[in-house]
Amino acid sequence: MPGFEFGGSEEEAMVPAPRVLVTGATGLLGRAVCTEFQNSGWLVIGTGYRRARPRLLRCDLTDEDAVKRLLHEYKPDVIVHCAAERRPDVVERHTEAAVNLNVHATSMLAKEAAGCRAFFLYISTDYVFDGRNPPYGEDDSPNPLNVYGRSKLEGERETLRHCPGAVVLRVPVLFGEVESVSESAVTSLWLKVQETTESCTLDHCQQRFPTDSRDVATVCRKLAERARQDPSIRGIFHFSAKEQMTKYEMAIAIAQAFNLPSNHLIPVSTYQYMNKYMELYICLYKYLQYIQFNFICVAPSHNRSYLRTLFKWSRSRPNSL
Repeated sequence: MPGFEFGGSEEEAMVPAPRVLVTGATGLLGRAVCTEFQNSGWLVIGTGYRRARPRLLRCDLTDEDAVKRLLHEYKPDVIVHCAAERRPDVVERHTEAAVNLNVHATSMLAKEAAGCRAFFLYISTDYVFDGRNPPYGEDDSPNPLNVYGRSKLEGERETLRHCPGAVVLRVPVLFGEVESVSESAVTSLWLKVQETTESCTLDHCQQRFPTDSRDVATVCRKLAERARQDPSIRGIFHFSAKEQMTKYEMAIAIAQAFNLPSNHLIPVSTYQYMNKYMELYICLYKYLQYIQFNFICVAPSHNRSYLRTLFKWSRSRPNSL
């Protein structure tokens, strides 16, 4: 099967590059993770399913035999499990399929990772918390409010049950190099900003920490590298950017950056606006000091860098403005 098989110099060939298997490599975070590891000299094997493309492997992660064949053939040193059904409304409508991917496939991957002694890194979410008493630390008790959050929490538990040496990395709402603005809950606000003919209510109560997927990818690589040297690197970790904004504030920033009117955007500052699909206020920022992990060296997710993502996206689609 073809994958991200990148050659190096003759000298580099003397020392085999470490191998990383990235599930969900077609998604926003998965693409960033593949690029980060590749740029750091790893041999990257990226998998996808419905959106699989050239240089990626097509693999149904709910097919146990297919997963076993994949791991047997490529023998990864590290598995970064990004694949998930992350849209809460879709999880509510198609619960069985979502649970198969978010829970059962995760459980199977964790078992196989333990069996082949690969370091397993499971990407989780702030939705495992209810948002009532932020900020949350890694030792705080989860209390998910919707099916998506419950499925990811169960995925965490299956990961650590079957692969005790694994890491669970919880992250908040992400943005990055999108293929469409709807791919991120941050950049999707563009659709509301540009629709100036109708008023639009936006939450101005819940503080979010929009985080660049490239930063998360760097954290994944650094955790993998440290964990391969130090088996005590295991358990649950949190990471997010520092800048906090409400959805309304993000939308206003987008409108100002593109010189678009914003009087159709209406802030809602009452908790009555929240429902079971609410995006929770979770501060996940942590320095991971005990593993000497300094995020100063990570590409900074600040100064509203999601605006740069939108600028780049709009330049590639001149008719979008």
